[in-house]
Amino acid sequence: MPKIRPRERAAIIQSLRAGVTPRIGLEHIQVGRVREVKALIEDLDRICEGGSAFRLVLGQFGAGKSFFMQLIRYIALEKGMVVMNADLSPDRRLYASSGQARNLYQELARNLSTRAHSEGNAMVPLVEKFITEQRKVAEKTGQDVETIIKEKLDSLSELVGGYDFAQVIATYWRAYNEGLEDLKASAVRYLRAEFSTRSDARAALGIRSIIDDSSVYDHLKLMARFVRQAGYKGLLVNLDEMVNLYKLPSGRARNSNYEQILRILNDCLQGGAEGIGFLMGGTPEFLEDERKGLYSYEALRSRLARNTFADVAQVVDYNGPILRLENLSPEEMYVLMVNIRNVFANGDESKFLIPDEGITAFLQHCSSNIGEAYFRTPRNTIKAFVDLLSVLEQNPEVKWQPLVQNISIEDEKDVSLVSVGNSGSSAASDDDELTNFTL
Repeated sequence: MPKIRPRERAAIIQSLRAGVTPRIGLEHIQVGRVREVKALIEDLDRICEGGSAFRLVLGQFGAGKSFFMQLIRYIALEKGMVVMNADLSPDRRLYASSGQARNLYQELARNLSTRAHSEGNAMVPLVEKFITEQRKVAEKTGQDVETIIKEKLDSLSELVGGYDFAQVIATYWRAYNEGLEDLKASAVRYLRAEFSTRSDARAALGIRSIIDDSSVYDHLKLMARFVRQAGYKGLLVNLDEMVNLYKLPSGRARNSNYEQILRILNDCLQGGAEGIGFLMGGTPEFLEDERKGLYSYEALRSRLARNTFADVAQVVDYNGPILRLENLSPEEMYVLMVNIRNVFANGDESKFLIPDEGITAFLQHCSSNIGEAYFRTPRNTIKAFVDLLSVLEQNPEVKWQPLVQNISIEDEKDVSLVSVGNSGSSAASDDDELTNFTL
């Protein structure tokens, strides 16, 4: 069995105990979802070739949307792409008039990741990589670096905000070359959407536009073209917690955000966007509720309708814009528990905290007391299993048999083993979803 780095082991265990998705070490615990992952890999390949993609990943709370999206993020980084990810919230939306959309872009910019900077905050390394490449060209041709940069970014001028974007990159180079730290910081502030007024941006950088609520999507398309010019293969935008749009109390606000989703969908499917993909995670209600969900917006309903032929044939269409996460099978749950046990043992069979028959007994206990829900929303089962292993690790004298056999249904409620019926609760967090997949 492969050894697991201590940092990865700690991150995996801490995340699973908290019921959230680990950012690193996903390859050590993934199982199942083979066809779903294959479909998304095809999307990533299309993005790398200059195309675009749009996917809406659906599943109940705890069904594994966040883990699936993090896995695709990991694969995209390995393919040499740039990834921006953020969770929507009441103060982060796709469209707004009071700063919520700009807040979303700020979160995306903070979480911008590359393979070398997989934990985010890669905006400055991204810009400096682009500049380094242009310096090499300037050295070969004998031209001025700033001239090379402007020529390279000339194609951005055809996009909304492209001229000012190119000016900011050129300004960053000038500040970098002359040691002007304040000017360099101002350029980074612009790229992270931290200017709240055009007058501040004009005073600091001499530009006329900023990234505001009305231009978030336009600047995502700008960023997609820029990362390709910096030597990366494309941009993936991960947007989780889309259910927060469904929860907006104002019908007008919901429709404005749904219009923005429609614009993104049309661009991606019609070829209006290049080198960019969108992966959005939501619950079935977010899509199917005809009063407040995406189906309440007729243009989206027609584009996101189920494939009736697939339904008649009782098969799954993995090529459509909607990807529904199916339940994990009992066999996949067993392999998942084995993988988690392996993480605790750091790949050393002699340090297993529970034997194979212990895992079987644990899953049989879950099945008999919870039913099929523990396959549909495995987060709570995983969390309980990690708690069990943690107790055994800290107390070597304790045997696993009484721990599994003596847990009653009332006790399970206390340890969240059966709290799976809260899909409609506003307190439930889509960000906490957890399940596992394999390549």
